[in-house]
Amino acid sequence: MTQRKNFRAVNGVLLLDKPGGLSSNTALQKARRLYRAEKAGHTGVLDPLATGLLPVCFGEATKFAQYMLDADKAYTATVKLGEASTTGDAEGEIIERSSQPVSPNDFQQACAALTGPIRQVPPMFSALKHEGRPLYEYARKGIIIERPARDITIYRIDITEFTYPKAVIDVQCSKGTYIRTLSEDIARQCRTFAHLTALRRTATAGFTLEHAHTLDELAGLTESEQDKLLLPCDALVQYLPALTLNDKAVDMLRKGQRPQFSSDHYPAHSPIRIYSQQNHFIGLAEYHPEAARLKPLRLMNTAQAL
Repeated sequence: MTQRKNFRAVNGVLLLDKPGGLSSNTALQKARRLYRAEKAGHTGVLDPLATGLLPVCFGEATKFAQYMLDADKAYTATVKLGEASTTGDAEGEIIERSSQPVSPNDFQQACAALTGPIRQVPPMFSALKHEGRPLYEYARKGIIIERPARDITIYRIDITEFTYPKAVIDVQCSKGTYIRTLSEDIARQCRTFAHLTALRRTATAGFTLEHAHTLDELAGLTESEQDKLLLPCDALVQYLPALTLNDKAVDMLRKGQRPQFSSDHYPAHSPIRIYSQQNHFIGLAEYHPEAARLKPLRLMNTAQAL
């Protein structure tokens, strides 16, 4: 109980540079303790092997974390060709090897073949759920679950280094992309195997790694200095259209009511950022043109919005 009293109300978004060897949740809890935040959540999982950009939400910002899951992402991946592992990365055991060499031209052609809209089968070692349990729990027991292929988009693959068997690629991709699987698919195009030896997320939803902070850096700052690094709660939803409402309409939304609204400039049945005339972020609402009304979705706590 004493420990709980030491926590405080913190609201905002921290761009964390997650270190390797920690799960996303462990990194989240370490950041939470550094900030003494009462409530915290992250915006998507990075594997323990992976490092890089992990936006962390504190307090009211956690209400909008789910809207980051649909964001495009970017990674730098280090691939070892000629060897397959049980997990698709360096944490697994090597299970297959190939002596078939890969030329720079072959690798480039394979990357080009997998650029654009493709279908990808998620790996067994993933947090996707089957009957309420993550797939990796089945995988650790040697149980293979059939996974349907999913539509994803690889916007670009840039080869920044190639010295067989090592390759380093920069990947820009849509949500739901598994870079481990992508590296295996690239290798398959080259008639060989591959697994990741390093993975670093460099961007997500317009945020970049250059603005992220490490746990060690945060630990060396005062609480006031830490707080200055936080982005406002609406930073997570900047890609959504914005709308300013008068005080009456804002009050109706906060009471769970649906104020009248009609416009040809806002998408139907999609989230809209709502602001007061004093430029306070109110939260998200959804436009229902058939009823000419706004429906509240996720709203800031009134005390935090003022």
